[in-house]
Amino acid sequence: MPPSSSKSSNKPDSSSAPARTTWLRWLVRAALWMAGLATAAALGVALTIAVALAVAYPNLPDVSDLADYRPKLPLRVYSAEGALLGEFGEERRNLTPIGEIPQVMKDAVLAIEDARFFQHGGVDYKGVIRAGLANLGRVKSQGASTITMQVARNVYLSSEKTFTRKIYEILLTFKLEHLLTKDQILEIYMNQIYLGNRAYGFAAASEAYFGKPLKSVSVAEAAMLAGLPKAPSAYNPISNPKRARSRQLYIIERMEENGFITAEQATGAKKEELKIRSGPDNTRIHAEYVAEMARQLIFTQYGNEAYTRGLNVYTTLNAAEQEAAYGALRRGIMDYERRQQYRGPEKFVVLPTAAQEVEDAIDDALANHPDNGDVLSAVVLEASPRKIVAARASGDTLEITGDGLKPAQSGLSDKAPPNIKIRRGAVIRVVKTPKNAWEITQLPEVEGALVALDPRSGAIRALVGGFDFDKNKFNHAAQAWRQPGSSFKPFIYSAALEKGFTPATVINDAPLFFDAGVTGGQPWEPKNYDGKYDGPMSMRTGLAKSKNMISIRILQAVGPKTAQEWVSRFGFDAEKHPAYLTMALGAGSVTPLQMATAYSVFANGGYRVNPWLIAKVTDHKGRVISETTPPVTSEQPRAIDARNAFVMNSLLQEVTRSGTAARAQATLKRPDLYGKTGTTNDSVDAWFAGYQPTIAAVTWIGYDTPRNLGSRETGGGLSLPVWISFMERALKGVPVMEPTVPAGVVNVGGEWFYEEYARNSGIPSVGLDDRSASPAVAPHAPPPTEERNRILDLFRN
Repeated sequence: MPPSSSKSSNKPDSSSAPARTTWLRWLVRAALWMAGLATAAALGVALTIAVALAVAYPNLPDVSDLADYRPKLPLRVYSAEGALLGEFGEERRNLTPIGEIPQVMKDAVLAIEDARFFQHGGVDYKGVIRAGLANLGRVKSQGASTITMQVARNVYLSSEKTFTRKIYEILLTFKLEHLLTKDQILEIYMNQIYLGNRAYGFAAASEAYFGKPLKSVSVAEAAMLAGLPKAPSAYNPISNPKRARSRQLYIIERMEENGFITAEQATGAKKEELKIRSGPDNTRIHAEYVAEMARQLIFTQYGNEAYTRGLNVYTTLNAAEQEAAYGALRRGIMDYERRQQYRGPEKFVVLPTAAQEVEDAIDDALANHPDNGDVLSAVVLEASPRKIVAARASGDTLEITGDGLKPAQSGLSDKAPPNIKIRRGAVIRVVKTPKNAWEITQLPEVEGALVALDPRSGAIRALVGGFDFDKNKFNHAAQAWRQPGSSFKPFIYSAALEKGFTPATVINDAPLFFDAGVTGGQPWEPKNYDGKYDGPMSMRTGLAKSKNMISIRILQAVGPKTAQEWVSRFGFDAEKHPAYLTMALGAGSVTPLQMATAYSVFANGGYRVNPWLIAKVTDHKGRVISETTPPVTSEQPRAIDARNAFVMNSLLQEVTRSGTAARAQATLKRPDLYGKTGTTNDSVDAWFAGYQPTIAAVTWIGYDTPRNLGSRETGGGLSLPVWISFMERALKGVPVMEPTVPAGVVNVGGEWFYEEYARNSGIPSVGLDDRSASPAVAPHAPPPTEERNRILDLFRN
């Protein structure tokens, strides 16, 4: 019987086909459901995004202002020639049109930031998705922002990493690309981006890091600057030179890969040694006090907008004369400082033994004691009475020996107290001598000022308000009210010329005493500076020798009230010069700027001029906003008669020829110099006020808290050398000027007189009784009888 099983095994299983069909149907159904869900999800996301965009777009900021890009631009102050004096504002920025940005700078930026900038529509979609996923996964973001996106973010948005901000950034990018051209976007980016050191934009960064205009950068310098936008601190060539160098090399390679430079240019750029500015800008004109004066004047007019509008303020300052004034005053003060007792090191630090630790300790110590111009700081490594070895912040060491130790000899003595003793770890000051040797010194406590005007217009040509602006911002030239001492005497003499006095009038230089009944207070017994009395002398000699008794007798004759009214003609405040006989010795209060203005009256023939500083103000594009027309001298109000000014010039010329300021003509080798020294009681203030017809200059030296400068310190010894040093530069190439004799003045026997006084003779001398009258009195007309009798009554003693 045949086995039935063998047949049945060869037949197909009819039940398996429906099963496969069912499985396939289920798979298709599942696929369709998945596709549907994916489509629905996609549509949902698209709809959500569309709704988000529709809601967000109307809330986007108006970017139309960028079509006329106006970033915050600092206030800049310049000299008359255009030398930068100062800059004010939170952001340093030089707005540079795209056409003026060198191609090499643009190429360097595009190579590292956005090589396809001119090809894409503003957004790198792959980069945006990558950044979004990185942010979602809470890992370091993988941003791929284009330049347009960076402009949108930097100008309008915060730097937070959120989807909302990213959406706004993309929308703003589309708006910018629609509104602006590619060149406009690139121009905004290259002027707006922060690059460290308070520099915004590549033009400002070029000045900050290389001290040169952007148009002059090389491939290597452009690559260094282009590395800053990513992280201005991390790639700062001053603070992180190694990282900055590494990024610079990478950017040079990117420039070559993108065809911006050749292989030869890349090789040369990698080898170029860059000169990075690591310290303060020593090329800038030292005019900090002037820049601050200009800032205050502009702020008064424009308010806070002064710091953001990009105003350029051009002053009347002459750059060369300003530098001469700065150097002259500092040298004068440091010369005085050499004669003072050594006050000891500024600080003591403990120096470890390990070499690297020593360097770190020196860096820390000197960071708090920075250099002050040419007065440098150093830390002592070794000290003995014969030699000091000190280290600078730069790592250099220097030796001080011989004469260089003399200013601090007391600090090297074995008996020196601990606070004076110079030893290892002492922070000291040093300067270079003219012989290129080192000398120990100290920062001065004394202050000073120098101000120079054009007496014909009142324009300020130079002004230094103190030894160092960073050390003391008080402007002594314009703000310090001090006693002028003998430098005030010429104004009393000027008043006397109108009362019948002449340069030949003989006055007795003899002691005076005023009891309490006369003074209304304490008895007063004035003295001459040297304590000597030379008897009868002419008014000319009295001023040349700065005799106090002569000035007091003249003021007695003129009358203190009359003199008080007269000096106000020169711009002095009458209330600051009480109508007492002490006015003759300069016991009132003046500022150096006020003195320069007053002496300008003598220099310009008798006209009152007002000092002024700002010549022109322009906007950031150079368009003139305001401009000052220099005043014409003859159109200014007349303060004194021309003949009064002429005779006073003659008297003040004598001071610089044979008197207390004879060093002036002897040094400068020219006769057209006029002026007067001034030293107050107890040598508290030292002055010299003088002029040449084209420039009037005043110098002052003293302590902020008035105290004795030294028993031998005078205006002629302290301030006059500063004035001479400045005038040597200011008068270079200026021809000698001979004064024109005005109408009403005649010369008799070698002396100048008012014409009406020269017709008569026989006027008695002042301060002499009849028996001691000088036999040699130059003839001049007497004052009216009443005036004459009053003068005689005053001086018959």
